[in-house]
Amino acid sequence: MPLGHVEPHAGLLVAPAEGQLIYKIMKVDDLLRSIDGRYLHFNRVDRYTDFPGADTHDGEQVPKDRLGNAAFKFAGAPNFSAADYYDQSRRRTYACCFSLENSDFIWATYGKGSQRGKVGVVFDFAKLRAKLNHTLRPENCAVAYNGLCCWPIFSINYGIVEYVDWRAHCENADHLPNPIRYTYLKDKQGFQDEKELRISLSALGIGHFVLRDKAAMEFPPSLHVEFDFRAAIGLGIIRQILCDSNTDRSLLYTRLAEFGIRPAEGGDPL
Repeated sequence: MPLGHVEPHAGLLVAPAEGQLIYKIMKVDDLLRSIDGRYLHFNRVDRYTDFPGADTHDGEQVPKDRLGNAAFKFAGAPNFSAADYYDQSRRRTYACCFSLENSDFIWATYGKGSQRGKVGVVFDFAKLRAKLNHTLRPENCAVAYNGLCCWPIFSINYGIVEYVDWRAHCENADHLPNPIRYTYLKDKQGFQDEKELRISLSALGIGHFVLRDKAAMEFPPSLHVEFDFRAAIGLGIIRQILCDSNTDRSLLYTRLAEFGIRPAEGGDPL
């Protein structure tokens, strides 16, 4: 069973500098569920269809690469091409998305659809990275699947998304790229204002993952990574929880108090 690794592709990605804050806009209900369940939510990158304007090509090999990728076959599996490999890798890759900027764009675009409004959770990137890397070391974690405890198969990586001309961009001109490259490319048309910092979890895109009874492991539309929000506040991993004018502050503050989280001086929680 191929185990996951901590930042195996750091050399192929660009991470923020020390001291960078990152921002995540969430519905109030989603934040409260995450605090109560002690998790960070990751979406499978081929399943970003849950809101208008979502990137349906997220994590996909760029169009200009597909023909060349399809022509490359594996010697031991002549019916399986590099294009198949990239597609399968995409179906085994998850992302948790943040922004490098606390911008009007992210507040207007994300966290819609809740009568209780939205919040912006402010993280210290370096501290979040250190915490998640410790949590996801293979010796520290396992994958829970249908009530079973399975080997940790996901590798974690961090990177600033590169925004490109989706139709014209090419990654395979000189060699076949690592699939992580596609995970961190997005079309600049419509998405470059995100200024996205992405945390990805990915499993090997070749072969099959099976359980002890030989049943195939399925990759669900989303997964949760253990993350204690209250402890993260105490450790300075979470620096602030921001509200906007439509946030139901009374409900939010009451529920946060139940978790031992209270407003800081100035009004916003912490």
